[in-house]
Amino acid sequence: MDHVQGALTIERFYAALRANDVDAWVGLFTADAIARDPVGTPPHRGHGELRHFLSGVLEQFESFGLAEKEVFSVRGGAAVRWTGSGQGKNGCKVTFEGIDVFAIDDEGRIISLDAYWDPAPMMEAISQPD
Repeated sequence: MDHVQGALTIERFYAALRANDVDAWVGLFTADAIARDPVGTPPHRGHGELRHFLSGVLEQFESFGLAEKEVFSVRGGAAVRWTGSGQGKNGCKVTFEGIDVFAIDDEGRIISLDAYWDPAPMMEAISQPD
């Protein structure tokens, strides 16, 4: 995998999140990929679990997306500092930040994703009654 292919994978990953396109997002991963999002929670393995994970996240929001702030690409992977924003079904607007670390195969598919962030404040805000 060269830097251009890895950068394209990263670009597509965040574009799919901003578009709330679960199929496009899942399609960027290898069939046996693993995502730890956030790190320290049980991992999501394979397309089925990844689809279930992202669908569950998106169900809680009226709008949701992550924007890349800094991208550091190397052969076989990348680290991305991002800012997220969204509006919960309760109308509460939230912003949050984190860092994603990717391993990417030679075909530009994501092998693993480790997401470093704390979802607790965001989840508390969007779970409050409206």
